[in-house]
Amino acid sequence: MQLEFHQVDAFSNQPFSGNPAMVYRLDSWLADELMQKIAAEHNLAETAFVVREGQGWHIRWFTPTTEVPLCGHATLASAYVLFEIYKEPVERLDFTCKSGPLSVMREGGRLWLDFPAITASPVNVVLDVERALGVKVVEVLGSNELFVVLESEQAVLDCKPDMAALGKLPWLGAIVTARGEQHDFVSRYFAPAIGIDEDPVTGSTHCLLIPYWSKRLGKSSLAAFQRSARGGELFCRLEGDRVKIGGDATLVARGTLMLG
Repeated sequence: MQLEFHQVDAFSNQPFSGNPAMVYRLDSWLADELMQKIAAEHNLAETAFVVREGQGWHIRWFTPTTEVPLCGHATLASAYVLFEIYKEPVERLDFTCKSGPLSVMREGGRLWLDFPAITASPVNVVLDVERALGVKVVEVLGSNELFVVLESEQAVLDCKPDMAALGKLPWLGAIVTARGEQHDFVSRYFAPAIGIDEDPVTGSTHCLLIPYWSKRLGKSSLAAFQRSARGGELFCRLEGDRVKIGGDATLVARGTLMLG
């Protein structure tokens, strides 16, 4: 069996920045164990698999070690591949996944994710979080992710987590964020518990970031930047109980996986 794959740098208009994702468009599902092995072989933060279901698509995402319920950048990458490589003749792609319905639209030369807005609540773990992250924190919230507000963009850059300690905390990963100097807000995302020490650009974390900063700043449209080494710019809108996350994507590689 041979499978075609495409590697896309999401949230970037040029190669070698943004967040790389591998995308497979399948005719039918492979065994879960095989998809996990394929993701481990590529060893990127996420490998996405999509299968057509009716008029839409079912999408699943795997890190090198586990399947995850939601991933923004690999959804953006998958939409780019379906639009640009497989020439889907629509302006909106509808996906189903473990987290519910998602969609991606082409609008003004940019791709826009339509994801659920998620609200985080205060949690009383400040000392544990400060020890794990190695920085002074302003506020700590939680949902499925740990959400940590720092005092400045420089503090976000200075964050050097103890990955072993962070991986023991009872959340999928840790978002650190602050007001930006040239953007409305900046962030970084660490998820050692699922095999990702630091994710370059994370669409799904903006399900929490957009509602938080929209309320803090009193505006529904925001510009964001993820301050990882690769970095990536995200264009954000809060629309009721949904968030719209806009970004660019760039194809950097394509090939065939040989399975015998």
